[in-house]
Amino acid sequence: MTRAAAAAALLAIAITSRGGAAATPAAADPPDLILHTGKIVTVDAAFSYAEAVAIRAGRFVAVGKNSEVRALAGPRTRAIDLAGRTVVPGLADNHLHNAGGGPGIDLSHARSVADVLAAVADRVRRARPGEILITNRDWHEAQLAEQRLPLRRDLDRVAPENPLVVVRGGHEYILNSAALRKWRIDESTPEPAGGRISRYDDGSLNGELVDRAKALVPAADLASPLGSDRTRTLDERIAEKIAEYRKLHAAGLTSLRHPGVGATDVALLAEMHKRGLLTMRVNVLLTPDAVGQHRQDEGDEWLRIGGIKLGVDGGFEGGWMREPYEEPFGEKGTYRGLQTMTAAAFASRVRTLNRDGWRVFTHAVGDAAIDQVLDGYEAADADAPIVGRRWGIEHAFIAWPDHFARMKKLGLAVSAQDHLYLAGPSMVKYWGAKRAARTTPLRAFLDAGLPVSLGTDSSVVPYPPLWGIYHFVTRDTISGGVLGADQRITRQEALRANTMGYAWLTVEEAQKGSIEPGKLADLVVLSDDIMTCPEPRIAQIQVVMTIVGGRVVHERPKS
Repeated sequence: MTRAAAAAALLAIAITSRGGAAATPAAADPPDLILHTGKIVTVDAAFSYAEAVAIRAGRFVAVGKNSEVRALAGPRTRAIDLAGRTVVPGLADNHLHNAGGGPGIDLSHARSVADVLAAVADRVRRARPGEILITNRDWHEAQLAEQRLPLRRDLDRVAPENPLVVVRGGHEYILNSAALRKWRIDESTPEPAGGRISRYDDGSLNGELVDRAKALVPAADLASPLGSDRTRTLDERIAEKIAEYRKLHAAGLTSLRHPGVGATDVALLAEMHKRGLLTMRVNVLLTPDAVGQHRQDEGDEWLRIGGIKLGVDGGFEGGWMREPYEEPFGEKGTYRGLQTMTAAAFASRVRTLNRDGWRVFTHAVGDAAIDQVLDGYEAADADAPIVGRRWGIEHAFIAWPDHFARMKKLGLAVSAQDHLYLAGPSMVKYWGAKRAARTTPLRAFLDAGLPVSLGTDSSVVPYPPLWGIYHFVTRDTISGGVLGADQRITRQEALRANTMGYAWLTVEEAQKGSIEPGKLADLVVLSDDIMTCPEPRIAQIQVVMTIVGGRVVHERPKS
């Protein structure tokens, strides 16, 4: 059996063994759990408020006033006094790879190039001769005081002999000299299509490999220090995933969407589901090579195949643009980013996926990339309509008014993330102030009537969803001040996009996204009122409790 077929079989077994979607409990039975004396922000169509909520068999059965809901309690009903705290629907992340961390060199806490080098030096002291060293990817140069990448000559000072790969986000490696020698990359190495091999001003390599150029470093060579699937047992991998979801529950997440997932990871999630170990509701976007035996929308409310993820350009440093970048790369105003898939190849791919019944979501950062995606989607739509099937664009950083009508006509969703919150200064450097301020224009999307959901792209960007809500309400950034104040949205719009907007994206709006009778009982108890607290406080709100399917999956220790 192929890995894809095995994953599909496991997923089918998991769903059958768990009984599929639960039916709404009979109204006469007393609830299992009541939360009362709070401010319940329901995020229903009227954005109404309530005082109490009752849960039975994993679903909401009553939402209303304290007296009405508490009257439903039976002798075994657990009651939680919210003491005036605010409750919101379970928060979601529409584009989360992982929660960061792992066995690589941790750079998430670095705040200067010196911090980066100190972390590397500490690992080098414990390394075997010739051992390949690799960092985590959950950091960005915008968090460093110098707001620049540590390049080859910096890295050589602390790692002169061990091959070192500094992973920055999902689109970039920085190699030291030992790593360049190991993989025989030098000034004569041809630059691959859709990739970039960067240089110092004197023409020598600075160690930076962008997008397709990362393939010059064989993935198999990086597997061992990361703890590859070949060396970890299934139970070890499950334990790691449980720990990861526990961290995400502590941030208030109850649902997430994993983009670009291969057959091996689908099989892992299916096995967790089969064992009853999934506490997170997971929607999966497959890589094209993992389609195999899977079907569109296969799954249940715990684990579902949401579609296919494609990509046509790079990230911060490689978004495919109509107009050239500013001048960070010394290419005399000719650099427009990286096109990682040709227009013809993309159109052919999406037309085939459309004929096979798949829902497609495509990574597109720059405006030229969005042009390419819309051209391809329109070609697919001409074969068989995609309208109403909720295809979408991931990221859509630089979208302009001429895109909006085309997006709306195709019924596309925007899967937006808060990259600007972390990387604002880098975007100003790469694209100039006008395009940086335009990055992820939520106000424009909403005003154009486009459906929007929110996420983070963790581990590229830190994952707390409340940080994202704060950023989109204020357009403030960690180190670059406010960028694009005209693109601010309201708190109500941000919370709706994070909850009901996500549910619409995953075609689950009838099941979750708001606190209403009959829906899945996913909610978060917050320390502060997110609707009225001072704006700077939004990012600092503490998650007191997270409930998924009526089960408490996180409870903040009492101080």
